[in-house]
Amino acid sequence: MIRINLLAAERRQARSVPKGLVLAQKMTVIGSLILVLAALGLGWRYWALGQMAATTERQLNEARREEQRLAGILKQVAEFEARREQLQQRAALIDELRRGQSAPVHMIDQISRALPEMTWLTAMRQEGFDVTIQGRCLSLTSLSDFVGNLEASRYFKRPVEILSSEVVTGQQGAPDTIQFSIRGSFQMAGIDQIAQPAPTGRGKRPAAKGGPRG
Repeated sequence: MIRINLLAAERRQARSVPKGLVLAQKMTVIGSLILVLAALGLGWRYWALGQMAATTERQLNEARREEQRLAGILKQVAEFEARREQLQQRAALIDELRRGQSAPVHMIDQISRALPEMTWLTAMRQEGFDVTIQGRCLSLTSLSDFVGNLEASRYFKRPVEILSSEVVTGQQGAPDTIQFSIRGSFQMAGIDQIAQPAPTGRGKRPAAKGGPRG
């Protein structure tokens, strides 16, 4: 009986395959795997960059919308501030006009209250807040009292200045009088100030012009 060893023949054929060919096949497989992995990596990177770009674009659009919304709010705030400033100016003007309307009334009232007995006024002129008063009285004491009363009213700034005082001789038995002119600065804020104590002593009386009485 004849036996044929086929396994040995196969082994010989396998041994007859060149080693270089096997190495080339392995390199081809490895190269293919590397290319596939590189393609997958590039694809994933491209997808990630696309997602990042989409997210950035979405954030930019949201920022633009927020900027437009804030711009509208800032415009409304600016308009509100301008409106409030106009209203404040109008309110200040109205208050000033009210004070200006009531100032002459208070001024006349305070001057009339400050007038002592036997003293009367002949003229009064106002320039801004400065008031010049002309009048007559029978004695320098009355003039001094008038000036002191004006200063004590807190509606006239200290000091109330005596511009002139002179004796006017009476005619046909009439008593001599003292013609005077004083000037003071009226202030409406006097009503809001703390009351100042009245002076304990009077200042030196102004010397009467025109010489001693006969």
